[in-house]
Amino acid sequence: MLDHVFTDAIGALRDAFETARLERQAFEERFQSDVLLGDLTWQTSYGLPGEGLPPRVQADISCAWPTWSQTAYRSWYVEEELTEPPRIEIEIVFRRQRLSVTPDPTIVIDALPLDSPRIGSEALTRSGPTVESIFGSDLTEAEYAIEVSYEGGYELDEDGLADGSTLDQHFGALGGWIAATLVTVGDLPYT
Repeated sequence: MLDHVFTDAIGALRDAFETARLERQAFEERFQSDVLLGDLTWQTSYGLPGEGLPPRVQADISCAWPTWSQTAYRSWYVEEELTEPPRIEIEIVFRRQRLSVTPDPTIVIDALPLDSPRIGSEALTRSGPTVESIFGSDLTEAEYAIEVSYEGGYELDEDGLADGSTLDQHFGALGGWIAATLVTVGDLPYT
């Protein structure tokens, strides 16, 4: 098993999602390494229990560990001196899909907060919505989807690097917030 702060963060996020009773989407989890640049990326999707496949609402979570963060982490690990704090880049996309008419983006923007709860010293910031049209092969029927993302990062301090339980505390609030936001997005008056 890897003993690394990035895998500790992934474990803390999984624990937060399971504590919030979110349901992981089968076959939607990926751990990737960019062989040329060295960046690591973890992606997963969670939904509300009993939503089916594909779920009506889901949260797609992406975490990236850039090469410069690995360099900063290694420097701290070897020299025990934190010159530049490593950072995990985070994106959470809330998606409502299987809609029969084009969704009004103002409804979702009015319902969602500008920022997430704080993760350590920072919060994720909401972007503008994206509306998607999905057509069948005969182009007569269409489904629609709308999604809103929250982006930002988590800067690791010495406590977070030295003790993985700090990550559990910092990421713990995300599970409940994601579950509540999925319920909010699911309750929006879309058809």
